[in-house]
Amino acid sequence: QVHLVETGGGSVQAGGSLRLSCTGSGTYTMAWFRQAPGKEREFVAAITWSEHSTYYGDSGQGRFTISRDNVSNTGYLQMDSLQPEDTAVYYCAAAPLRFRLSYRPTDYDYWGQGTQVTVSA
Repeated sequence: QVHLVETGGGSVQAGGSLRLSCTGSGTYTMAWFRQAPGKEREFVAAITWSEHSTYYGDSGQGRFTISRDNVSNTGYLQMDSLQPEDTAVYYCAAAPLRFRLSYRPTDYDYWGQGTQVTVSA
């Protein structure tokens, strides 16, 4: 059982930055997803446990950086140059290690409660 807790959401103006954190003990692949009102959940980025290899979806490529600190059991999503279209609830998720860098929500067994990110023009 992995209990994930996200923090760091909030409101920011376009062009600003936010850093999300996700804390949860265990050994797993970690990912960030987001869901805007009326839209499906969207893959943002994933990171492996040991090598810290990363993979980004279209929404995360170029402006977002995923990282993790296994000692503190914390993962991060640094978001820069935020735009209004980045407004969504952001979720961190954990998958078994065999799902390396998966972009499929169905591969992730554990989810955080979500944190709201709002970007104003």
